[in-house]
Amino acid sequence: QVQLVESGGGLVQAGESLRLSCAASGLTFSPYAMGWFRQAPGKERQFVAGIQGSGQVSNYADAVKGRFTISRDNAKNTLYLQMNSLAPEDTAVYYCAAKATWFQPYNYWGQGTQVTVSS
Repeated sequence: QVQLVESGGGLVQAGESLRLSCAASGLTFSPYAMGWFRQAPGKERQFVAGIQGSGQVSNYADAVKGRFTISRDNAKNTLYLQMNSLAPEDTAVYYCAAKATWFQPYNYWGQGTQVTVSS
């Protein structure tokens, strides 16, 4: 049974940083592409960042480019999202996701962690 468990969310002020983690179990982590999504109140879930299994290729939503960095530690079966220069519009529930290959839809999801940025 695949489990993705996010942690590291919280309440911060604008301009501060947070690092989210996602611990994966029940799958062979290194081949899986991983991603971060977020959903703000009243809005649809949106893509934030993705990373290939090797960790050498990643992509980002325009709204977070230059501020967020996605990374992974395959030895620890863990995905990270370093978020710098946070702004109130980054407030959302952040979800970790996994997919077996880069070109297919994400099919495994975590339960989410709340990030709240005050102005």
